[in-house]
Amino acid sequence: MGPFGNFAISFSVVSVLSGCMTLYGFGLITGGPAVMVWGWVLVGLMVMFVGAGLAEVTSAYPTSGALYYMADQLGGRRWGWYTGWLNLLGLLGTLAGIDYGAALFTGALLNLQWGVDPTPGVVMLIFLCILVLHAALNLFGVRLVSVLNSVSVWWHFAGVAVIVGVLAFVPSEHRTASFVFGEFVNHTGWSSSLYVVMIGLLLAQYTFTGYDASAHLSEETTDAEVSAARGIVRALGWSWVAGFVLLVGVTFAIQDYAGTQNSATGVPPAQIFLDALGLTGAKLLLLIVIIAQLFCGNAEVAASSRMVFAFSRDGALPFSALWRRVSPRTGTPAAAVLLTVAVAALLALPALYSKAAYGAVTAIAVIGITPAYAIPIFLRLRYKERFRQGKWNLGRWSVPIGWTAVVWVAFVTVLFCLPQTNPVNVESFNYAPIALICVLALASFWWAVAGRGSYTTPTFSTSSGDRELAEMSEEIV
Repeated sequence: MGPFGNFAISFSVVSVLSGCMTLYGFGLITGGPAVMVWGWVLVGLMVMFVGAGLAEVTSAYPTSGALYYMADQLGGRRWGWYTGWLNLLGLLGTLAGIDYGAALFTGALLNLQWGVDPTPGVVMLIFLCILVLHAALNLFGVRLVSVLNSVSVWWHFAGVAVIVGVLAFVPSEHRTASFVFGEFVNHTGWSSSLYVVMIGLLLAQYTFTGYDASAHLSEETTDAEVSAARGIVRALGWSWVAGFVLLVGVTFAIQDYAGTQNSATGVPPAQIFLDALGLTGAKLLLLIVIIAQLFCGNAEVAASSRMVFAFSRDGALPFSALWRRVSPRTGTPAAAVLLTVAVAALLALPALYSKAAYGAVTAIAVIGITPAYAIPIFLRLRYKERFRQGKWNLGRWSVPIGWTAVVWVAFVTVLFCLPQTNPVNVESFNYAPIALICVLALASFWWAVAGRGSYTTPTFSTSSGDRELAEMSEEIV
Protein backbone atom coordinates (compact mmCIF):
# COMPACT_ATOMS: atom_id res chain seq x y z
CA MET A 1 0.00 0.00 0.00
CA GLY A 2 1.02 3.57 -0.66
CA PRO A 3 0.13 6.55 1.59
CA PHE A 4 -3.31 7.00 0.01
CA GLY A 5 -4.15 3.32 0.37
CA ASN A 6 -3.20 3.42 4.04
CA PHE A 7 -5.35 6.51 4.63
CA ALA A 8 -8.15 4.90 2.67
CA ILE A 9 -8.43 1.84 4.90
CA SER A 10 -8.94 3.92 8.05
CA PHE A 11 -11.32 6.29 6.29
CA SER A 12 -13.27 3.30 5.00
CA VAL A 13 -13.48 1.70 8.45
CA VAL A 14 -14.59 4.93 10.15
CA SER A 15 -17.19 5.25 7.37
CA VAL A 16 -19.68 7.99 8.23
CA LEU A 17 -22.19 6.30 5.92
CA SER A 18 -22.01 3.26 8.17
CA GLY A 19 -21.73 4.60 11.72
CA CYS A 20 -23.88 7.71 11.38
CA MET A 21 -26.64 5.97 9.44
CA THR A 22 -26.87 2.70 11.36
CA LEU A 23 -27.05 4.47 14.74
CA TYR A 24 -29.26 7.31 13.51
CA GLY A 25 -32.34 5.67 15.03
CA PHE A 26 -30.48 5.39 18.35
CA GLY A 27 -29.71 9.09 18.12
CA LEU A 28 -33.37 9.98 17.51
CA ILE A 29 -34.33 8.76 21.00
CA THR A 30 -31.15 9.57 22.96
CA GLY A 31 -31.15 13.34 22.73
CA GLY A 32 -32.46 13.80 19.20
CA PRO A 33 -31.05 16.23 16.62
CA ALA A 34 -29.27 18.53 19.08
CA VAL A 35 -27.22 15.72 20.64
CA MET A 36 -26.52 14.08 17.28
CA VAL A 37 -25.17 17.28 15.73
CA TRP A 38 -23.35 18.90 18.65
CA GLY A 39 -22.30 15.53 20.04
CA TRP A 40 -20.63 14.88 16.70
CA VAL A 41 -18.70 18.14 16.96
CA LEU A 42 -17.57 17.47 20.54
CA VAL A 43 -16.66 13.82 20.07
CA GLY A 44 -14.91 14.54 16.78
CA LEU A 45 -12.71 17.14 18.46
CA MET A 46 -11.79 14.82 21.32
CA VAL A 47 -11.12 11.91 19.00
CA MET A 48 -8.74 14.10 17.01
CA PHE A 49 -6.66 14.38 20.20
CA VAL A 50 -6.76 10.60 20.64
CA GLY A 51 -5.90 10.01 16.98
CA ALA A 52 -2.99 12.45 17.04
CA GLY A 53 -1.53 10.84 20.17
CA LEU A 54 -1.90 7.38 18.66
CA ALA A 55 -0.39 8.51 15.36
CA GLU A 56 2.74 9.69 17.16
CA VAL A 57 3.26 6.29 18.80
CA THR A 58 2.40 4.51 15.53
CA SER A 59 5.21 6.38 13.81
CA ALA A 60 7.63 4.96 16.37
CA TYR A 61 6.30 1.37 16.16
CA PRO A 62 4.83 0.68 12.67
CA THR A 63 3.87 -3.00 12.94
CA SER A 64 0.79 -5.14 12.30
CA GLY A 65 0.43 -5.70 16.03
CA ALA A 66 0.03 -1.94 16.42
CA LEU A 67 -1.51 -1.04 19.79
CA TYR A 68 -0.49 -4.09 21.79
CA TYR A 69 3.04 -4.02 20.37
CA MET A 70 3.36 -0.35 21.35
CA ALA A 71 2.13 -1.14 24.87
CA ASP A 72 4.48 -4.11 25.11
CA GLN A 73 7.53 -2.08 24.14
CA LEU A 74 6.70 0.86 26.40
CA GLY A 75 5.14 -0.80 29.45
CA GLY A 76 6.13 -4.45 29.37
CA ARG A 77 4.60 -7.81 28.45
CA ARG A 78 1.51 -7.62 30.66
CA TRP A 79 0.56 -4.21 29.28
CA GLY A 80 0.94 -5.55 25.76
CA TRP A 81 -1.04 -8.68 26.58
CA TYR A 82 -4.14 -6.94 27.92
CA THR A 83 -3.99 -4.16 25.33
CA GLY A 84 -4.01 -6.80 22.62
CA TRP A 85 -7.06 -8.55 24.02
CA LEU A 86 -8.94 -5.24 24.36
CA ASN A 87 -7.96 -4.24 20.83
CA LEU A 88 -9.11 -7.59 19.50
CA LEU A 89 -12.48 -7.30 21.27
CA GLY A 90 -12.98 -3.80 19.90
CA LEU A 91 -12.04 -4.70 16.35
CA LEU A 92 -14.33 -7.73 16.29
CA GLY A 93 -17.16 -5.75 17.89
CA THR A 94 -16.69 -3.03 15.29
CA LEU A 95 -16.84 -5.59 12.49
CA ALA A 96 -20.03 -7.10 13.93
CA GLY A 97 -21.57 -3.64 14.19
CA ILE A 98 -20.59 -2.61 10.67
CA ASP A 99 -21.82 -5.72 8.90
CA TYR A 100 -24.98 -6.03 11.00
CA GLY A 101 -25.73 -2.41 10.16
CA ALA A 102 -25.25 -3.22 6.46
CA ALA A 103 -27.66 -6.14 6.93
CA LEU A 104 -30.27 -3.82 8.48
CA PHE A 105 -30.05 -1.44 5.53
CA THR A 106 -30.12 -4.30 3.04
CA GLY A 107 -33.25 -5.60 4.78
CA ALA A 108 -34.82 -2.15 4.42
CA LEU A 109 -34.02 -2.11 0.70
CA LEU A 110 -35.54 -5.57 0.26
CA ASN A 111 -38.63 -4.36 2.11
CA LEU A 112 -39.06 -1.43 -0.26
CA GLN A 113 -38.29 -3.44 -3.38
CA TRP A 114 -40.08 -6.73 -2.75
CA GLY A 115 -41.98 -6.27 0.51
CA VAL A 116 -39.68 -8.59 2.48
CA ASP A 117 -40.35 -8.32 6.21
CA PRO A 118 -36.97 -7.48 7.84
CA THR A 119 -37.41 -9.74 10.86
CA PRO A 120 -34.43 -10.42 13.13
CA GLY A 121 -34.03 -13.82 11.48
CA VAL A 122 -33.96 -12.33 7.98
CA VAL A 123 -31.49 -9.64 9.02
CA MET A 124 -29.25 -12.24 10.67
CA LEU A 125 -29.22 -14.32 7.48
CA ILE A 126 -28.25 -11.27 5.43
CA PHE A 127 -25.56 -10.47 8.01
CA LEU A 128 -24.01 -13.92 7.70
CA CYS A 129 -24.00 -13.66 3.89
CA ILE A 130 -22.19 -10.31 4.12
CA LEU A 131 -19.56 -11.81 6.43
CA VAL A 132 -18.97 -14.63 3.94
CA LEU A 133 -18.60 -12.09 1.11
CA HIS A 134 -16.03 -10.09 3.08
CA ALA A 135 -14.09 -13.19 4.00
CA ALA A 136 -13.91 -14.20 0.33
CA LEU A 137 -12.72 -10.75 -0.79
CA ASN A 138 -10.01 -10.65 1.87
CA LEU A 139 -8.72 -14.09 0.94
CA PHE A 140 -7.71 -12.74 -2.48
CA GLY A 141 -4.92 -10.64 -0.97
CA VAL A 142 -4.06 -7.15 0.21
CA ARG A 143 -3.83 -5.62 -3.28
CA LEU A 144 -7.53 -6.19 -3.90
CA VAL A 145 -8.29 -4.80 -0.43
CA SER A 146 -6.20 -1.72 -1.23
CA VAL A 147 -8.00 -1.12 -4.52
CA LEU A 148 -11.42 -1.49 -2.90
CA ASN A 149 -10.44 0.92 -0.13
CA SER A 150 -9.28 3.52 -2.65
CA VAL A 151 -12.61 3.25 -4.45
CA SER A 152 -14.34 3.44 -1.07
CA VAL A 153 -12.89 6.87 -0.31
CA TRP A 154 -14.39 8.43 -3.42
CA TRP A 155 -17.62 6.51 -2.97
CA HIS A 156 -18.00 7.95 0.53
CA PHE A 157 -17.28 11.53 -0.51
CA ALA A 158 -19.56 11.29 -3.55
CA GLY A 159 -22.21 9.42 -1.55
CA VAL A 160 -22.40 12.07 1.16
CA ALA A 161 -22.53 14.81 -1.49
CA VAL A 162 -25.32 13.08 -3.42
CA ILE A 163 -27.42 12.24 -0.33
CA VAL A 164 -27.13 15.72 1.18
CA GLY A 165 -27.61 17.43 -2.19
CA VAL A 166 -30.72 15.45 -3.10
CA LEU A 167 -32.26 15.90 0.36
CA ALA A 168 -31.54 19.62 0.20
CA PHE A 169 -33.16 20.33 -3.17
CA VAL A 170 -35.83 17.72 -3.85
CA PRO A 171 -38.17 17.77 -0.78
CA SER A 172 -40.66 20.63 -0.73
CA GLU A 173 -40.43 20.98 3.06
CA HIS A 174 -37.51 21.00 5.48
CA ARG A 175 -37.08 21.28 9.21
CA THR A 176 -35.96 24.60 10.68
CA ALA A 177 -32.43 25.33 11.79
CA SER A 178 -33.65 25.61 15.38
CA PHE A 179 -34.96 22.04 15.15
CA VAL A 180 -31.79 20.59 13.61
CA PHE A 181 -29.40 22.33 15.98
CA GLY A 182 -31.56 22.70 19.09
CA GLU A 183 -34.29 20.02 19.34
CA PHE A 184 -33.78 17.70 22.33
CA VAL A 185 -35.68 14.41 22.43
CA ASN A 186 -35.64 11.86 25.25
CA HIS A 187 -37.37 8.54 24.64
CA THR A 188 -34.97 6.45 26.71
CA GLY A 189 -37.06 6.21 29.87
CA TRP A 190 -34.40 8.05 31.90
CA SER A 191 -35.40 11.35 33.53
CA SER A 192 -31.94 12.93 33.62
CA SER A 193 -31.30 15.03 30.52
CA LEU A 194 -27.58 15.09 31.24
CA TYR A 195 -27.45 11.30 31.36
CA VAL A 196 -29.33 11.07 28.06
CA VAL A 197 -26.95 13.56 26.43
CA MET A 198 -23.97 11.50 27.51
CA ILE A 199 -25.49 8.22 26.32
CA GLY A 200 -26.32 9.92 23.02
CA LEU A 201 -22.60 10.45 22.37
CA LEU A 202 -22.39 6.76 21.44
CA LEU A 203 -23.44 7.52 17.85
CA ALA A 204 -20.39 9.67 17.23
CA GLN A 205 -17.97 7.73 19.40
CA TYR A 206 -18.85 4.44 17.70
CA THR A 207 -18.44 5.98 14.25
CA PHE A 208 -14.99 7.27 15.20
CA THR A 209 -13.54 3.79 15.76
CA GLY A 210 -11.36 1.58 13.63
CA TYR A 211 -8.83 4.22 12.60
CA ASP A 212 -6.08 2.01 14.01
CA ALA A 213 -6.50 0.11 10.73
CA SER A 214 -3.73 2.31 9.31
CA ALA A 215 -1.40 1.04 12.02
CA HIS A 216 -2.39 -2.63 11.54
CA LEU A 217 -1.55 -2.40 7.83
CA SER A 218 1.84 -0.78 8.53
CA GLU A 219 3.87 -3.81 7.48
CA GLU A 220 2.14 -3.70 4.10
CA THR A 221 2.58 0.09 3.64
CA THR A 222 5.49 1.98 2.11
CA ASP A 223 7.26 4.50 4.40
CA ALA A 224 4.94 3.40 7.22
CA GLU A 225 6.53 5.66 9.86
CA VAL A 226 4.99 8.63 8.10
CA SER A 227 2.23 7.13 5.95
CA ALA A 228 0.46 5.22 8.75
CA ALA A 229 0.57 8.17 11.16
CA ARG A 230 -0.77 10.57 8.57
CA GLY A 231 -3.35 8.01 7.52
CA ILE A 232 -4.85 8.01 11.02
CA VAL A 233 -5.06 11.79 11.37
CA ARG A 234 -6.29 12.48 7.86
CA ALA A 235 -8.95 9.76 8.06
CA LEU A 236 -10.32 11.30 11.26
CA GLY A 237 -10.23 14.87 9.95
CA TRP A 238 -12.06 14.14 6.72
CA SER A 239 -14.56 11.89 8.51
CA TRP A 240 -15.29 14.65 11.02
CA VAL A 241 -16.22 17.06 8.25
CA ALA A 242 -18.14 14.56 6.12
CA GLY A 243 -20.11 13.20 9.08
CA PHE A 244 -21.23 16.65 10.19
CA VAL A 245 -22.49 17.48 6.71
CA LEU A 246 -24.29 14.14 6.48
CA LEU A 247 -26.03 14.36 9.86
CA VAL A 248 -27.18 17.94 9.27
CA GLY A 249 -28.39 17.19 5.74
CA VAL A 250 -30.38 14.10 6.74
CA THR A 251 -31.92 15.76 9.81
CA PHE A 252 -33.14 18.77 7.84
CA ALA A 253 -35.06 16.34 5.61
CA ILE A 254 -37.08 14.62 8.39
CA GLN A 255 -40.77 14.87 7.47
CA ASP A 256 -42.42 12.87 10.29
CA TYR A 257 -40.33 12.35 13.44
CA ALA A 258 -42.53 9.68 15.00
CA GLY A 259 -42.99 7.89 11.69
CA THR A 260 -39.24 7.87 11.15
CA GLN A 261 -38.69 6.23 14.54
CA ASN A 262 -41.27 3.51 13.89
CA SER A 263 -40.48 2.81 10.24
CA ALA A 264 -41.72 -0.50 8.83
CA THR A 265 -38.34 -0.82 7.12
CA GLY A 266 -36.64 -1.10 10.50
CA VAL A 267 -34.20 1.65 9.47
CA PRO A 268 -35.08 5.31 10.27
CA PRO A 269 -32.90 6.86 7.52
CA ALA A 270 -34.74 4.71 4.97
CA GLN A 271 -38.02 6.26 6.13
CA ILE A 272 -36.52 9.75 5.81
CA PHE A 273 -35.50 8.97 2.24
CA LEU A 274 -38.93 7.51 1.50
CA ASP A 275 -40.90 10.43 2.94
CA ALA A 276 -38.70 13.04 1.31
CA LEU A 277 -38.08 11.49 -2.12
CA GLY A 278 -40.59 8.73 -2.77
CA LEU A 279 -39.95 5.06 -3.40
CA THR A 280 -37.45 5.24 -6.27
CA GLY A 281 -35.33 7.95 -4.69
CA ALA A 282 -35.30 6.14 -1.36
CA LYS A 283 -34.07 2.92 -2.94
CA LEU A 284 -31.28 4.69 -4.81
CA LEU A 285 -30.00 6.47 -1.70
CA LEU A 286 -30.23 3.26 0.30
CA LEU A 287 -28.10 1.54 -2.32
CA ILE A 288 -25.44 4.25 -1.95
CA VAL A 289 -25.37 3.71 1.82
CA ILE A 290 -25.29 -0.09 1.59
CA ILE A 291 -22.37 -0.14 -0.84
CA ALA A 292 -20.44 2.23 1.45
CA GLN A 293 -21.17 -0.06 4.40
CA LEU A 294 -19.92 -3.06 2.43
CA PHE A 295 -16.69 -1.22 1.67
CA CYS A 296 -16.39 -0.39 5.36
CA GLY A 297 -16.92 -3.97 6.53
CA ASN A 298 -14.41 -5.30 4.03
CA ALA A 299 -11.75 -2.89 5.29
CA GLU A 300 -12.52 -3.86 8.89
CA VAL A 301 -12.03 -7.56 8.11
CA ALA A 302 -8.59 -6.68 6.72
CA ALA A 303 -7.62 -4.72 9.83
CA SER A 304 -9.06 -7.25 12.30
CA SER A 305 -7.48 -10.24 10.61
CA ARG A 306 -4.06 -8.54 10.71
CA MET A 307 -4.52 -8.04 14.42
CA VAL A 308 -5.41 -11.75 14.84
CA PHE A 309 -2.39 -12.69 12.73
CA ALA A 310 0.05 -10.46 14.61
CA PHE A 311 -1.24 -11.51 18.03
CA SER A 312 -0.92 -15.16 17.01
CA ARG A 313 2.53 -14.57 15.52
CA ASP A 314 3.55 -13.46 19.00
CA GLY A 315 1.98 -16.55 20.62
CA ALA A 316 -0.88 -14.75 22.41
CA LEU A 317 -3.96 -16.64 21.19
CA PRO A 318 -5.09 -20.22 21.74
CA PHE A 319 -3.99 -22.32 18.73
CA SER A 320 -1.69 -19.50 17.58
CA ALA A 321 0.15 -21.81 15.19
CA LEU A 322 -3.04 -22.08 13.14
CA TRP A 323 -4.06 -18.40 13.05
CA ARG A 324 -0.60 -17.11 12.06
CA ARG A 325 -0.40 -19.18 8.89
CA VAL A 326 -0.02 -17.11 5.72
CA SER A 327 -1.13 -18.21 2.27
CA PRO A 328 1.98 -18.69 0.09
CA ARG A 329 -0.04 -17.64 -2.94
CA THR A 330 -1.65 -14.39 -1.74
CA GLY A 331 0.41 -13.48 1.35
CA THR A 332 -2.87 -13.27 3.28
CA PRO A 333 -3.37 -14.73 6.79
CA ALA A 334 -6.29 -16.86 5.60
CA ALA A 335 -7.03 -18.65 8.88
CA ALA A 336 -7.03 -15.32 10.70
CA VAL A 337 -9.58 -13.96 8.22
CA LEU A 338 -11.90 -16.92 8.83
CA LEU A 339 -11.57 -16.66 12.62
CA THR A 340 -12.33 -12.94 12.45
CA VAL A 341 -15.64 -13.33 10.64
CA ALA A 342 -16.64 -16.32 12.80
CA VAL A 343 -16.23 -14.41 16.08
CA ALA A 344 -18.01 -11.35 14.64
CA ALA A 345 -20.96 -13.60 13.82
CA LEU A 346 -21.09 -14.85 17.41
CA LEU A 347 -21.03 -11.31 18.83
CA ALA A 348 -24.13 -10.35 16.84
CA LEU A 349 -26.21 -13.45 17.65
CA PRO A 350 -28.05 -11.80 20.61
CA ALA A 351 -29.72 -9.51 18.05
CA LEU A 352 -32.02 -12.46 17.28
CA TYR A 353 -33.86 -11.93 20.58
CA SER A 354 -32.95 -8.43 21.80
CA LYS A 355 -33.80 -5.11 20.18
CA ALA A 356 -31.09 -3.46 22.26
CA ALA A 357 -28.40 -5.89 21.10
CA TYR A 358 -27.15 -3.71 18.26
CA GLY A 359 -26.57 -0.82 20.64
CA ALA A 360 -24.71 -3.25 22.90
CA VAL A 361 -22.53 -4.47 20.03
CA THR A 362 -21.57 -0.90 19.19
CA ALA A 363 -20.86 -0.25 22.87
CA ILE A 364 -18.61 -3.34 22.88
CA ALA A 365 -16.64 -1.80 20.03
CA VAL A 366 -16.21 1.44 21.96
CA ILE A 367 -15.29 0.00 25.37
CA GLY A 368 -12.96 -2.53 23.79
CA ILE A 369 -11.07 -0.56 21.21
CA THR A 370 -11.08 2.94 22.73
CA PRO A 371 -9.11 2.01 25.89
CA ALA A 372 -6.69 0.15 23.64
CA TYR A 373 -6.08 3.45 21.82
CA ALA A 374 -5.31 5.27 25.05
CA ILE A 375 -3.00 2.71 26.69
CA PRO A 376 -0.02 3.29 24.32
CA ILE A 377 -0.52 7.05 24.67
CA PHE A 378 -0.59 6.76 28.48
CA LEU A 379 2.52 4.58 28.52
CA ARG A 380 4.31 6.96 26.18
CA LEU A 381 3.62 9.74 28.73
CA ARG A 382 4.47 7.61 31.77
CA TYR A 383 7.69 6.13 30.42
CA LYS A 384 9.11 9.06 28.48
CA GLU A 385 12.65 7.71 28.71
CA ARG A 386 11.67 4.55 26.77
CA PHE A 387 9.99 6.37 23.91
CA ARG A 388 11.91 7.48 20.84
CA GLN A 389 9.95 9.69 18.50
CA GLY A 390 9.35 8.58 14.95
CA LYS A 391 9.44 10.75 11.86
CA TRP A 392 5.88 11.95 12.57
CA ASN A 393 5.51 13.52 16.01
CA LEU A 394 3.66 16.22 17.96
CA GLY A 395 6.71 17.98 19.34
CA ARG A 396 5.98 20.10 22.42
CA TRP A 397 2.25 19.45 22.07
CA SER A 398 2.70 15.75 22.73
CA VAL A 399 2.08 15.90 26.50
CA PRO A 400 -1.08 18.10 26.62
CA ILE A 401 -2.63 16.29 23.66
CA GLY A 402 -1.77 12.93 25.18
CA TRP A 403 -3.30 13.61 28.59
CA THR A 404 -6.43 15.07 27.01
CA ALA A 405 -6.80 11.87 25.01
CA VAL A 406 -6.33 9.62 28.05
CA VAL A 407 -8.90 11.49 30.17
CA TRP A 408 -11.47 11.43 27.37
CA VAL A 409 -11.05 7.71 26.81
CA ALA A 410 -11.45 6.97 30.53
CA PHE A 411 -14.71 8.96 30.51
CA VAL A 412 -16.32 7.27 27.50
CA THR A 413 -15.24 3.80 28.59
CA VAL A 414 -17.17 4.12 31.84
CA LEU A 415 -20.05 5.88 30.10
CA PHE A 416 -20.81 3.17 27.58
CA CYS A 417 -20.84 0.44 30.22
CA LEU A 418 -24.00 2.05 31.62
CA PRO A 419 -27.58 1.01 30.68
CA GLN A 420 -28.94 2.87 27.67
CA THR A 421 -32.69 2.54 28.21
CA ASN A 422 -35.03 2.29 31.18
CA PRO A 423 -36.48 0.03 32.55
CA VAL A 424 -33.53 -2.34 32.45
CA ASN A 425 -34.59 -5.90 31.61
CA VAL A 426 -33.42 -8.87 29.57
CA GLU A 427 -34.43 -7.22 26.31
CA SER A 428 -32.91 -3.80 27.02
CA PHE A 429 -29.84 -4.91 28.98
CA ASN A 430 -26.49 -3.52 27.81
CA TYR A 431 -24.35 -6.64 27.75
CA ALA A 432 -21.22 -4.76 26.64
CA PRO A 433 -19.71 -4.80 30.18
CA ILE A 434 -20.31 -8.56 30.34
CA ALA A 435 -18.40 -9.02 27.08
CA LEU A 436 -15.58 -6.87 28.44
CA ILE A 437 -15.40 -8.86 31.69
CA CYS A 438 -15.43 -12.17 29.81
CA VAL A 439 -12.59 -11.11 27.51
CA LEU A 440 -10.47 -9.83 30.40
CA ALA A 441 -11.16 -13.05 32.31
CA LEU A 442 -10.19 -15.13 29.28
CA ALA A 443 -7.04 -13.04 28.85
CA SER A 444 -6.10 -13.57 32.50
CA PHE A 445 -6.82 -17.29 32.33
CA TRP A 446 -4.84 -17.78 29.14
CA TRP A 447 -1.94 -15.74 30.51
CA ALA A 448 -1.73 -18.05 33.51
CA VAL A 449 -2.12 -21.23 31.45
CA ALA A 450 0.08 -20.51 28.45
CA GLY A 451 0.61 -16.84 27.65
CA ARG A 452 3.29 -16.24 30.27
CA GLY A 453 5.53 -18.71 28.49
CA SER A 454 4.41 -18.45 24.85
CA TYR A 455 3.84 -14.71 24.37
CA THR A 456 6.81 -12.85 22.94
CA THR A 457 7.28 -9.93 20.56
CA PRO A 458 10.02 -8.94 18.10
CA THR A 459 12.19 -5.96 18.97
CA PHE A 460 13.17 -2.81 17.11
CA SER A 461 16.70 -1.74 16.40
CA THR A 462 17.70 1.78 15.42
CA SER A 463 20.40 2.77 12.96
CA SER A 464 20.98 6.35 11.78
CA GLY A 465 17.53 7.26 13.00
CA ASP A 466 15.76 4.62 10.90
CA ARG A 467 13.83 1.81 12.56
CA GLU A 468 13.72 -1.65 11.12
CA LEU A 469 12.26 -4.84 12.41
CA ALA A 470 15.08 -6.87 13.90
CA GLU A 471 13.04 -10.03 13.90
CA MET A 472 10.38 -11.06 11.38
CA SER A 473 8.28 -14.15 11.21
CA GLU A 474 9.01 -16.84 8.66
CA GLU A 475 5.58 -16.27 7.15
CA ILE A 476 6.27 -12.61 6.36
CA VAL A 477 9.75 -13.35 5.02
